[in-house]
Amino acid sequence: MSASNKGFYGERKQTTCAYCGVGCGLDIELHNGKAVKLQGAESHPANAGRTCVKGTHLLDTLGEQGRLLAPQINEQTVSWNQATEYVAERFAQTIAQYGADSVAFYVSGQLLTEDYYVANKLMKGYIGSANIDTNSRLCMSSAVAGYKRAFGEDVVPCDYRDLEQCDVIFLVGSNAAWTHPVLFQRLQLAKQNNPNLTIVVLDPRVTATSEMADLHLQLEPGSDAGFYNGLLAYIACQGLINNRFVSEHTDDLFAALEKAIAWTPEKVASFCQLPLEQVQQAFQLFTSTDKVVSFYSMGINQSNSGVDKCNAIINCHLATATLGKPGCGPFSITGQPNAMGGREVGGLSNQLTAHLDIDNAEHRSLVQNFWQSPVIADKAGASATHIIDKMLSGKIKAIWIMATNPVVSLPEGDKVIQALQQCDLVVVSDCVDKNDTLAYANVKFPATGWLEKNGTVTNSERCISRQRGMIEAPGQAKHDWQIICDVAKAMNFSGFDYQHPQQIFDEFCRLSGEKNQGQRLFDISAMQCHSIEQYDTLKPQQWPLKTNKIGQLQYHRPFSDGRFSTTNGKARFIAVTPVLPELTAPQAAPRTKAQQDTPSTAQISLLINSGRVRDQWHTMTRTARAHQLNRHTSSPQLSIHPTDAARLNVDDGQFIALTSRAERVVLSAQITSDVKPGQGFMPIHWNRQFASHANAASLYRTVVDPVSAQPQSKQVLAHASKVLVSAQLHIAMTTELAEQFDANRLSFSQRCPQQGFVQFSLYQEQQSDCATELIDSLQDQFKAQLKWLRLMSSADGQQRLIAMHGDQLAIYVDYQTLDNNAVTAPPNSQWLSELFAQNELLNQHKTALLTGQVGDKFVNGEQVCSCFNVYQKHISQAIEQGANTVQELGEKLQCGTGCGSCKPELSRMLASADTNLIAMEKCQ
Repeated sequence: MSASNKGFYGERKQTTCAYCGVGCGLDIELHNGKAVKLQGAESHPANAGRTCVKGTHLLDTLGEQGRLLAPQINEQTVSWNQATEYVAERFAQTIAQYGADSVAFYVSGQLLTEDYYVANKLMKGYIGSANIDTNSRLCMSSAVAGYKRAFGEDVVPCDYRDLEQCDVIFLVGSNAAWTHPVLFQRLQLAKQNNPNLTIVVLDPRVTATSEMADLHLQLEPGSDAGFYNGLLAYIACQGLINNRFVSEHTDDLFAALEKAIAWTPEKVASFCQLPLEQVQQAFQLFTSTDKVVSFYSMGINQSNSGVDKCNAIINCHLATATLGKPGCGPFSITGQPNAMGGREVGGLSNQLTAHLDIDNAEHRSLVQNFWQSPVIADKAGASATHIIDKMLSGKIKAIWIMATNPVVSLPEGDKVIQALQQCDLVVVSDCVDKNDTLAYANVKFPATGWLEKNGTVTNSERCISRQRGMIEAPGQAKHDWQIICDVAKAMNFSGFDYQHPQQIFDEFCRLSGEKNQGQRLFDISAMQCHSIEQYDTLKPQQWPLKTNKIGQLQYHRPFSDGRFSTTNGKARFIAVTPVLPELTAPQAAPRTKAQQDTPSTAQISLLINSGRVRDQWHTMTRTARAHQLNRHTSSPQLSIHPTDAARLNVDDGQFIALTSRAERVVLSAQITSDVKPGQGFMPIHWNRQFASHANAASLYRTVVDPVSAQPQSKQVLAHASKVLVSAQLHIAMTTELAEQFDANRLSFSQRCPQQGFVQFSLYQEQQSDCATELIDSLQDQFKAQLKWLRLMSSADGQQRLIAMHGDQLAIYVDYQTLDNNAVTAPPNSQWLSELFAQNELLNQHKTALLTGQVGDKFVNGEQVCSCFNVYQKHISQAIEQGANTVQELGEKLQCGTGCGSCKPELSRMLASADTNLIAMEKCQ
């Protein structure tokens, strides 16, 4: 594979995607130092040319706008020397006065392996504390602990090829169609090539993934361990245990069976709230072949008993010997682009680097001697949520946060804010100039972003790939490893004189093989790059690696020889006692004046689940920059069952408030049978940068798994009540003006970046003049530079205003007082994009804006396909014209032919059209 060659526009280089743990290779074409074209790299083993919609639009996220461009201390721009000296001095003073455990680092799966490595080296080997944790604690630490308990080492035993070679696949707690779409595409193709491939989905709600399932088990949230304990009991009772494998290669089966044997299919059906026949069918499918994969993700890990759930799954694969061979195994899929790389370097606070153990004296000595470091951490440090607790108690006085946004992602965001506010020193390294966490930073370090960073990442199947820097970093941004090393050297530590990430990678490779002698499968010493040229041309490579009979280095499937990384070489069964999520009664929500005046306003309790939506990522700092990605789901929504909507007297699009703790979130209702009665689903992405009251994590109490310390971030009980809106204010303004606008003036608000402008929606709950006062202040704020036009309707209390900068549209305002809570959607974004883009706004367009008359060509319904900008109207018309399969829709409109994530929605539209046709025929 060539890392660089010629493309149509100029030089072509290969890098990796910035999003999920699939680790897709991307070919980037450059022209005059700018990235001008992106496509999936056909030569990369992870994706073979495929991309998802988020990856497809990565180039749209580049640019200086919204970037942190220079170091700052207390909001004042300073030089790099001043910033690094200041941080080094403050850290040194804190350590001298309070000890090494008074400081902490909180890092991220967005870092490259080289960044991760030097951060761990500085904290664990030079400062001498293990108070460094990663945001992977929130998504993957339970999977790590599960593998380590079972296999003796954190080794994922599966490859992506297994998804194409299996006969049965169980997708557990994973909406892969939206969260890992390229792997889902591979699975779809495998199903097409092998119609006998059976797909079983375990998920409490109907998803884009379950649409493809042969069997969907819509189980009780958090009951997965009961299902897999029952499966282990079924395997034993049916005489299907592989006795030879179990006796020769495992320990502790009887302890696991003692806990599992009582879990009959009937008990599982009751515990999981499933039909008995579905449970029996699923058990029979699992045991019908030795090529079965359990593919699991956040729905398993983000739990108060996530490690036990992981081990319950692994137990079944050990019992049937369905691992270590093609087409089978327990496959935990990672969420971030370098979550696996972070696991390799010891990014969690209870690890040492290179899969070495912090509680093992020999391992500590090995690492310290290799680093020649003055000290080595001798005990596990504080995990993510414990770091917050220790900041609140005053034990941690200084923290350095790198490439993550804990105010949004950690539970109890208000507590995180309080901890940051009272911490003596908060340092944040990031590539953006605003996020919820940066607001509390004393020191801000500008870091490089994707396509500027240069290093390696490891994907979910243990494939190490190069992420190549191709464009210049804006302003004074530096690579994270450089910033860390600069601070380390300013603290007078040796061992950080790296001039290039190749030197860091080479050192890490050597350390992985140091005194390894085959004890750990993680040994990448053969991947050492002795020169920058070798490093720059490094090809994607999976580990573990072994030398074959003729002396060639080649990939070796984990555990294919039946030997594991435990002391005696045997895998361990783990006895599991299933438990449901830890839930407490939600704090009663105070009733607003409007609700008090409306006695019929109900308040009900809902079990809330949370997760990702198709086109957004984490806290939206990257995806929201690509306007196409803001159209599929443009605002935070609560999926709620029709029976619950009726209890709340809520219609589609009206607002619901959720309260669990002291926090309150407000979302628009999406009424759907995809969730069961009594349950709801909300996205994790929205935060104060994009919505004033929509942070999912703020609802969660800090409940963690006792083994992995991973927070329970999937289930919470919340009070739900209808929000009575008295006025709404939709404002669209150019991106430049939007930076000057304070949207937090009414009860709650939302912000959505669009092509050429930013769209704000503001809502007032109680009757007041706040909205009209806001309009007046907006006019006053920009009266010197803009010319305003206004149209007011006295009949319905509606006002529309436009502000012109010369002949160009600058601001559009649509204000309406509401009767019966009849909220309306924001103005059509495609229509506004066209008008904001015009150099001279014609009088007819001014009239259309003031009267709200959207052109017919823009009334297309919701966007379905983000890759090719295809809307509901286009698809409905194609169906009416005879396209009656997803393939035919793709041939006609291209929808479904890009990332494929919209295929389930296309199938639903086709099914709905068939249902309507049948109904019409019956009526006739």
